[in-house]
Amino acid sequence: MVFLAMTMSLQLPAQKIPKEELIFLTSEWRGERFADGRPKIPAALIERAKKIGIEEAWQVLQNEGYKNQFEGNWKMVHDDVPVVGRALTARFMPSRPDIEQKIMTRGKQEGRTGNTNSWPIDQLSPGDVYVADGFGKIAQGTLIGDNLGNAIFNKSGNGVIFDGAARDLSGLSEIKGFNAFVRDFDPSFLEGMVLMGLNTPIRIGHAIVLPGDLVLSEREGVLFIPAHMADLVVTTAEFIAVKDEFGHAMLKAGRYNSGQIDSQWTDKLKDDFLQWLDQHPDKPRFTRSQLDEFMKKRTW
Repeated sequence: MVFLAMTMSLQLPAQKIPKEELIFLTSEWRGERFADGRPKIPAALIERAKKIGIEEAWQVLQNEGYKNQFEGNWKMVHDDVPVVGRALTARFMPSRPDIEQKIMTRGKQEGRTGNTNSWPIDQLSPGDVYVADGFGKIAQGTLIGDNLGNAIFNKSGNGVIFDGAARDLSGLSEIKGFNAFVRDFDPSFLEGMVLMGLNTPIRIGHAIVLPGDLVLSEREGVLFIPAHMADLVVTTAEFIAVKDEFGHAMLKAGRYNSGQIDSQWTDKLKDDFLQWLDQHPDKPRFTRSQLDEFMKKRTW
């Protein structure tokens, strides 16, 4: 069995981990998967995630013990275009001639073209985010320019998160709806880097990222939400936003004071909240049992 597993891993294309290993690492995910085993968070949930705040989502993860999911200190093409979607991961390392020759030869046999930084683009689906560990390299660490930026957006309708650099800032800025979170921009071409992992666990600064994680970004940084936590995080963040809106309305109306709003809610306050929701059908729906569960775990 060990020999069979080793044989299978040696036959895997483009430095991918075995499908069984990816499913094992993401075994809490119960939903649909891509052919390679990557969790496929539904498009509808990704759309909901675009409307939540990163602080609320971060707090939910903290409460559940996920403390290594955020990374800040980025430069962006646009500071008002969020990047939200499923992570497709790539791990780059400093190159050396013998390894790069083997990888390029195998890639050519598999029908791959171009440098290895373009290979992950072929795997992108609508809603995916190309997330790359470029070990923070800036000069000669430019994983994309505007040509690859256009290719990425055409495939995914989304942007990128690179612990590395990008070039052609002016060209990238002309791609409407595209954004790149990078360490910096640099005019140099990519050099001395090679793809050593595709759809494998990676590190982005202080954060761990697995294939299929929900990427949530705002100007202050990027949050990587484990796929199996995505629904809980989004639903709880939606509740926090609606709860805050309800609280502001009650304070303005003088029906409750701040101490009542900001502490554990009484049954009457909960009833008033649910009645307020009935009067605002455009808001997310919550049941009394969901409300009780949210308030029981409340730390916000």
